[in-house]
Amino acid sequence: MIISASRRTDIPAYFSEWMMNRIKERYVYARNPMNKQKISKINLAPDAVDCIVFWSKNPKPMFDKLKSLNEYAYYFQFTLTSYDNDIETGLPLKNKLIDDFRQLSDMIGAIRVIWRYDPILINARYTIAHHVDKFNEYARKLKGYTDKVTISFIDIYKKNADNVKSHGITEIKTEDKNIIADNFSKIALENNLIIETCAEDIDLSLFNIGHARCIDDSLISRITGKEYSLKKDKNQRLECGCVKSADIGGYNSCLNGCIYCYANYNCRYVKSNTRKHDCFSPLLIGGLETEDVVTERKKEMREGQGELF
Repeated sequence: MIISASRRTDIPAYFSEWMMNRIKERYVYARNPMNKQKISKINLAPDAVDCIVFWSKNPKPMFDKLKSLNEYAYYFQFTLTSYDNDIETGLPLKNKLIDDFRQLSDMIGAIRVIWRYDPILINARYTIAHHVDKFNEYARKLKGYTDKVTISFIDIYKKNADNVKSHGITEIKTEDKNIIADNFSKIALENNLIIETCAEDIDLSLFNIGHARCIDDSLISRITGKEYSLKKDKNQRLECGCVKSADIGGYNSCLNGCIYCYANYNCRYVKSNTRKHDCFSPLLIGGLETEDVVTERKKEMREGQGELF
């Protein structure tokens, strides 16, 4: 089983102690966001977990805990954009995050730290020229510290529409996406980076940009030395290439304060949920309630293989 920790919230930044307690206890509960009384019990024993994928904009609090993950395969999706605190209100300065990125890479290897420059948004301050300049700067500083960069363009949903439109942000035109892709591709090539898009339907192959699998069975194969050929995650968007995983996070629980986020879009809910967090609870937010039904998540078959994972 692959554990996603997490698309929904920044576990390394804010819940690393909880994560380590779950590793010690060898299990975690994950509440179904579509049916909140339905809870999955997920086995976290080393022989049950093929890989853990950490998603973070600020993984520094996790660094002193990585030695406790020696029995596990894992890698990081490290989002590093060029926005200041008007867009990402709760993050450290970018120069510090660049230093942290390099330190993490030195600790676990460049193959296990994927740079995410996403989402790309445009307004009066964050212009195409701004993105090209900053992407070039960051790529040079991260050269040798990662093998790949993943980009995406902002999607405006009902949940984040008010937040982004109040900052003068609108959907990006196709011609502007092409300009960005052309420049980014050239910069990536100069800095020995593979560049791919996350959950984008636009074809950028003209610029040597392919479609990413952020939860990537081929990368997990390289990290573990075992062969994986897994099914696409049907619970993700059609354009998403990720293989199936179990996400252990919770919506509206991240304090990064990114105005574009679709998973953490209500400050009042975020504050309320984080107050309920107990680092010793099997659930990320709160504990079991009277009407909750806990079901152990079943193991599934690897695609094309007869082994359980």
